[in-house]
Amino acid sequence: MTRSELIVRLSERFPQLGAKDADFAVDTILSALTSALLKGARIEIRGFGSFSLNHRLARTGRNPKSGEKVNVPEKWVPHFKAGKELRERVDNRVRPRGGFG
Repeated sequence: MTRSELIVRLSERFPQLGAKDADFAVDTILSALTSALLKGARIEIRGFGSFSLNHRLARTGRNPKSGEKVNVPEKWVPHFKAGKELRERVDNRVRPRGGFG
């Protein structure tokens, strides 16, 4: 689902919200999540999951095209861990395709 699809869904589900209000709501939520992560906070949304930051140390990688060694600097990356309720709901709804299961 894209951001614009989320905005459309919100305005459809809550008719009192116009498209601009739904856009403002989505923007406000995403901004709050981003600000919290920038401060190093952990975000937990019960029944959905949690967002946190993972630190990745500097390392030597390889360019997959040329095979040349490349220095990859250390960095902080956002990490999402699905909550138990979300995992269970997805597991019960999604059926594997092909030979998996």
